[in-house]
Amino acid sequence: MNLPSYFIADLPPEAELTPTMIREACETLKRNRESYLRDRSTAHLIRVLSEVGENWMQPDYPFRRLALEKSPKETGFPPTTLARGLDAFFGQLTRPNLQALVVQDLGHSQRLDEMVTWGDRGEIPAAMACGPELTAIIAPGNVPASAWMSLTLGWLARSGQFLKCARGTSLLTRLFAHSIHEVEPKLACCVEIAEWAGGERRLEDPLFEAADCVTATGSDEMLAELRGRLPARIKFLGYGHRVSFGFVAEEVLVGAGARQAVRRAVDDVVAWNQQGCLSPHVIFVQTGGAITAELFAEMLAAELEEREKLEPRGPIPLEEAALIANRRDFYRIRERAPRDLDLRTHLWCSTESTNWTVVYEGDARFQMSCLNRFIYVKGVMDLTDALHQSDVVRGRVSTVGIAAHEETAKDLAQQLARWGVTRVCPLGRMQQPPLTWRHDGRPALSNLVTWTDWEKQ
Repeated sequence: MNLPSYFIADLPPEAELTPTMIREACETLKRNRESYLRDRSTAHLIRVLSEVGENWMQPDYPFRRLALEKSPKETGFPPTTLARGLDAFFGQLTRPNLQALVVQDLGHSQRLDEMVTWGDRGEIPAAMACGPELTAIIAPGNVPASAWMSLTLGWLARSGQFLKCARGTSLLTRLFAHSIHEVEPKLACCVEIAEWAGGERRLEDPLFEAADCVTATGSDEMLAELRGRLPARIKFLGYGHRVSFGFVAEEVLVGAGARQAVRRAVDDVVAWNQQGCLSPHVIFVQTGGAITAELFAEMLAAELEEREKLEPRGPIPLEEAALIANRRDFYRIRERAPRDLDLRTHLWCSTESTNWTVVYEGDARFQMSCLNRFIYVKGVMDLTDALHQSDVVRGRVSTVGIAAHEETAKDLAQQLARWGVTRVCPLGRMQQPPLTWRHDGRPALSNLVTWTDWEKQ
């Protein structure tokens, strides 16, 4: 299957991008948005998006098959990992979920269609939400679901969209846009996709000059630099570096409950090869259960070894493999050194590869992982202790996956909320946020729109 050249990123790699090309693309997007998107109903847009979601869930869908066939060379993910990621996102792209997103963020299913009055007797002024004329999206290069979600939100908000990918990372985003074109070509005409190296100002400056809104995901330093370059009139939505971790309560650390917690922890470590802000760096295990944190780590290593046979990690860049190898060497030395029981270290890892690594440390302080299926396990007295040990990343924690009985899960979630965590979910679901997820604690769709109130009396 060969992709037609609907988007700039479909052009041959040797094609040269110019500032004039970017300016003309932005003007075309604005015209197409005026003609084909601005006046579409929410119901119609939801129908199209949900139909595309259903298509992607079919094993023989041509765009899905192409995505899997191009892995891992084109996407960086092995087919089994990518298939799980496709199911996690497109399985959520349903009419009920899209309708719930609109109602949750805007208060009414028709808020983007017309002036809607609040109150039983219309005593509260009517209001309507309108999306930007043109949104520039600076997409991350690690996990494609972020770009897919940005496009979904932009279509719902009736915004023309220019999505810039890192060089060599646009395939999965293009396939999503091509699948929209197959169902509704005029909606796809309101999106442009291109790729170039970050910071190429001769291309970015004309894009930002044309945009009303810029959304970007990346390092805090990159976002600060980008914010400083934007005209004051532009709405800027930045999503910076975040980390996540897991917490296993002592009550589940027995028999089948422990084995289930291990499997779910591995699901989170394996998903998207632990890339992105939703993947765990550390699994904190509460002490006092029938299974110790060190034994939990050993079980986790055994499960990762088995999972590798079914869902291999695949190749990674040499510099990332070298980082894992160096970190392993460090822990091998610590493992052999005489240490107090409370500071004991143990390492488990794949042989003759860097495919997976588990490190147990008696030192319970939060530790940043190398990612690519490299996970720390640490014992803590309780969640309060885990949060104390994670104080170094307080305010930068995106998601905590918990394994606990239902009667205690609510208390844990409330404690995490008060500490500043913006998303709590069951362990095993960390890389599967719902469409209604408030990214970094902010409502995704209503962040894009501008409100107009109509005071009729």
